[in-house]
Amino acid sequence: MDPSDQKRFTAVDYVIFAVLLAASMGIGLYHALSGGRQRTTQEFLMADRSMSCLPVSLSLIASFQSAVAIIGVPAEIYTNGTQYWFIGCAYFLGLLIPAHVFIPVLYKLRLSSTYEYLELRFSKAVRICGTLTFIFQTVVYMGVCVYTPAFALNAVTGFEIWAAVLATGLVCTLYTTMGGLKAVIWTDVFQTVVMFAGQLAVIVVGVHQTGGVSEVWSKVWEGNRISALNLNPDPTEKHTFWTLGVGGVFLMLSLYGVNQAQVQRYLSARTEKEAVRSCYMVFPSLQLSLALSCVMGLVMFARYCGEDHSDMLANSSNDAMVIYFVMDMLEGLPGLPGLFVACLFSAALSTISSAFNSLAAVTMEDLVKPYFPAMTEARATLVSKALAMSYGLLCLAMAYLTHLMDVSVLNVALKLFGMVGGPVLGLFCLGMFFPWANSTGAMAGLGGGLALSFWVGIGSIINLSSSPRLLSAGCRAALPSDNGTSPIHTALGNFTLSKPSGLNRFYSLSYMWYSAFSGFTVILIGLIISFLTGPMKEEDVTPGTIYPLLGKLLCFLPEHLQKKLCCVTPQGQTLSATQHKEGNGLALPQEDGPSQEETDRFLPEVQAALVEHETAV
Repeated sequence: MDPSDQKRFTAVDYVIFAVLLAASMGIGLYHALSGGRQRTTQEFLMADRSMSCLPVSLSLIASFQSAVAIIGVPAEIYTNGTQYWFIGCAYFLGLLIPAHVFIPVLYKLRLSSTYEYLELRFSKAVRICGTLTFIFQTVVYMGVCVYTPAFALNAVTGFEIWAAVLATGLVCTLYTTMGGLKAVIWTDVFQTVVMFAGQLAVIVVGVHQTGGVSEVWSKVWEGNRISALNLNPDPTEKHTFWTLGVGGVFLMLSLYGVNQAQVQRYLSARTEKEAVRSCYMVFPSLQLSLALSCVMGLVMFARYCGEDHSDMLANSSNDAMVIYFVMDMLEGLPGLPGLFVACLFSAALSTISSAFNSLAAVTMEDLVKPYFPAMTEARATLVSKALAMSYGLLCLAMAYLTHLMDVSVLNVALKLFGMVGGPVLGLFCLGMFFPWANSTGAMAGLGGGLALSFWVGIGSIINLSSSPRLLSAGCRAALPSDNGTSPIHTALGNFTLSKPSGLNRFYSLSYMWYSAFSGFTVILIGLIISFLTGPMKEEDVTPGTIYPLLGKLLCFLPEHLQKKLCCVTPQGQTLSATQHKEGNGLALPQEDGPSQEETDRFLPEVQAALVEHETAV
């Protein structure tokens, strides 16, 4: 890049960026010195289960709305049009199902690690496999998240890339280690506000400098960026209504239903109702966030249609192009470039801090505590903080590996969630919805699902060529006839294009279907192996680990047939995970949980089932 083309920060921009990092550190320091001072694992990892729904919901948004989305979504809209916007249709079921299925089951069990459920339902081996899968997924994704804003900023402004990576990684590591989950959640609240402000500033200024709303609309319409509803059912089509609106539901379930980073926030809520309410509150905010990112991509196209700026960038990817657009729009407005960069780094900080804390939680609860049961609370808290710091340093190493890749960050992130999150989602669904599934079936299903999803994912990376771009020679010269084409014709027109065959078609599966494909594979293999090795009986299943989905679906059958086909034990007959493991002592009644009378009635049955289960294992 010619140095004269670089967009430079002013002193005010640097001050705003520094204030963001200082404020995040300050929140961490406050929670390190207030309350219980993070002296117990419950406070450090679970925020003492005392959070209200508002900060939890904002934290859930911040964790999902990473720098990958803030840069990747506008780049996708700029390149391929608004078809990606239809993923918003998946948000409804993708949040409704966790609110009414996963949260009630997991919250009543009073877990610290989501994967503790897998031991209660199956066995310790299944729990460890689920934990290791999550650790792998999150560590790789952390590298993408922390590197993305630093890389894009460097590509345009010359801002030293590794200085940005180190600042992000170290600040996030320190406030997560000092302040625990409370600091993570409250910094997420602050960073969410900064994210929305930064995106809104870019859009308002961009629309004004492009000539107003009508001019932006005219350019994106004539530039063929307003996509018709694509109803093509072909699963190899990258983005259609079905891949985004239906396949996206399974992606959302893998994130908001069973991912430790999100579930840990539900479990930190004061009551189950607060946890469910926080899930509902995420929906409008996610829609707003998606809309801002998509509109930003449209304004970006209206500004640059017909112009190729790749020769002006240190990297020609559209991800860097987004930052160039931001700096170009906000140049001459002191403080606003710094506000957007703060927005970008806020997204990165919120995501990776969530990752550090959740990784520390699952490592402590699943891999350390079971083997050191006599560890004191003070020692356990110290180890948890050391784990959070260690994962922070590992994040920097993963950022370097991300530096070696030259791909779209949005595609990489969604492929990763589908390849790894899909099988884990399938494993939880196998346990919650199918009482016949046993530990052997769960292990075989998870192994088969991971093998198949990695086969497809890696095969697509190696064999699939880049999708054709819609970038045109000019806003008003781009495919004018398409605007007169009916949506049905647009939806079905793709059938006439040549399609890959054989294994190449298999590798061409849209990454939005990865979660559904691998999840159903886990369930299918798990059920087959379970029936071959001896299905579990209802009385052998730990109470509270089954959601009676089949009982609800088959409610028209006589009760004796329902009992033969599925587990119909009411969810109220649930003991906490701690009670299940100890086998003695009764917890105080909790809102939405079992009463003391119910607990007294079912405790002998649970203890007998536990003894029988441990003997069998």
